Amino acid sequence: MASPGQVRRAVTIHQDGSTRHGEDWLVEEAPVELRYNDESFAVMMATPADLEDFARGFSLSEGLVPHAGAIRSVAVHELLEGYVVDVDADVEVATDAGSARLLPGRSGCGLCGSRRLEDVLRPMPPVPDGPVLDLDALERALAALTQRQPLNVSTGAVHAAAWASPAGEILRVREDVGRHNALDKLLGALSREGADLRSGFVLVTSRASYEMVTKSIRLGVGLLAAISAPTALAVELARSGNLTLVGFVRPGRHVVYSHPQRLRDTLA
Repeated sequence: MASPGQVRRAVTIHQDGSTRHGEDWLVEEAPVELRYNDESFAVMMATPADLEDFARGFSLSEGLVPHAGAIRSVAVHELLEGYVVDVDADVEVATDAGSARLLPGRSGCGLCGSRRLEDVLRPMPPVPDGPVLDLDALERALAALTQRQPLNVSTGAVHAAAWASPAGEILRVREDVGRHNALDKLLGALSREGADLRSGFVLVTSRASYEMVTKSIRLGVGLLAAISAPTALAVELARSGNLTLVGFVRPGRHVVYSHPQRLRDTLA
């Protein structure tokens, strides 16, 4: 059965010298227009599932609203061309040509649509210290995450962002063709639930680029763990923002790039 975010299409399969016709599950990638108080702000390419969470997380992680309570409602509308998400918020989002994010954002880009350099690297307050986690928590979360990615199991083409308890139990997962979209969806879901983002950690199935670190710090995440590598800028931002950044999370191995004090066996 099709679930939101995936469709089935006819394909021709060549294997071991033979050819056959069949069908394959493909992940959807659609334009999603974000509107604030009836004013268009951004068009992002995203997987059209959990779009309310996406809008909430995007609003918070991009600093468009000061807190989750500033969002009164989110309404998702499907159109022929894509999707429109109307956000009714207590803040006035600038939408003039000089400040609005009017350019479309590709699913793999967390920078698309930013018109000014100062919009890219905005200073943020550091994350407060939280609980100290056992190293085993990272491995437990990594082992459990595979079973919590239905879209990726079907299509093999999406990223996941997961929220885990201090013991490594996966509590919430969101998927998207874009890694930063998946994180926004997760952060939106957690903010809607009122979760304390210092009490656990985020695990992502992607590299930890600067926008992943920025979004995490802005919402108060204490530890961000990635299956792949971070960038140099991501590490510098994590260090200045008091975020524990972990990369190359594998069974029996990981690399800590900043603030190891949140992991018990790496206390300085």
